[in-house]
Amino acid sequence: MLVQLDPGVIIWTTFTFALLLLVLGKTAWKPILKALETREESIRQSIERAEEAKNEAEKLLEENRRELAKAEEKAQQLIKEARELAEKMRNESVSKASQEANKVLEKAREEIERDKQQAITQLHGVVAELAVKAAGKILDETMDETRQKKLVESFLNSLQKN
Repeated sequence: MLVQLDPGVIIWTTFTFALLLLVLGKTAWKPILKALETREESIRQSIERAEEAKNEAEKLLEENRRELAKAEEKAQQLIKEARELAEKMRNESVSKASQEANKVLEKAREEIERDKQQAITQLHGVVAELAVKAAGKILDETMDETRQKKLVESFLNSLQKN
């Protein structure tokens, strides 16, 4: 069976379709279009807010990067200052230790010199005492040449023993 086209049905279908379009145009299209426009405006505003938020986030990120760079620079500066201070303190400690060592050495030298002078003084006293005793012995005895040689050798031997 073939479909037959009836001109009356075609006209009534066309008329009904046109009438439906007219009624829908007056009643449904405007609210649908208005809802679509509202939805489009809402989406556009959301996109704009998202772009603004994105731009703000980028600004904050850049600001955070700058702050981080400043903090890193400040940390490096503090590290540098700490190293310089440590080096200065080490140099001062070395200098103080060197000065104290020099003072100790100087005191030791002075004490050695004092002891040396004291020993020399005591030695002079002993030598003077021995010379006086030797002179006394020489004067007490009458001396011949052999006796003088023996006395001098005895005196020299006693000096070597002391």
